[in-house]
Amino acid sequence: MIALVQRVSQASVDVAGATIGRIDAGLLVFVCAEPNDTELVADKLVAKLLKLRIFADDAGKMNRSVADVQGGLLIVSQFTLAADTSGGNRPSFTGAAGPELGERLYERVLATARAQHPRVAAGEFGADMQVHLVNDGPVTIPIRI
Repeated sequence: MIALVQRVSQASVDVAGATIGRIDAGLLVFVCAEPNDTELVADKLVAKLLKLRIFADDAGKMNRSVADVQGGLLIVSQFTLAADTSGGNRPSFTGAAGPELGERLYERVLATARAQHPRVAAGEFGADMQVHLVNDGPVTIPIRI
């Protein structure tokens, strides 16, 4: 799985003009499943997200996790993270899982995160979404599990 994690002071996602997910301070996580990914990989991603120390401690060092700071998680599916632009100017997305597997693993990430963290919001798989965020730092971390 591929994830792009952004530390945010706030973030939201809209579908058809309605806000379907919103968090205050926390992590905005874009997630892309790949063809060989499994539920175990999805679970490992959630474990990494909850333990990733990218929030400042009292000394100003990145030493706290989203769990430590009681932040929110906004998890959004984004197959374009698997884009391959090596063959020209039009990206290929053959590195992304097909829709059935992609949705199943996205839902697994959400379910696992919700079981382990009190504040989880989400986008809508396959929808045309508008994502609004204020990147805090900015801090943007790519993760591949």
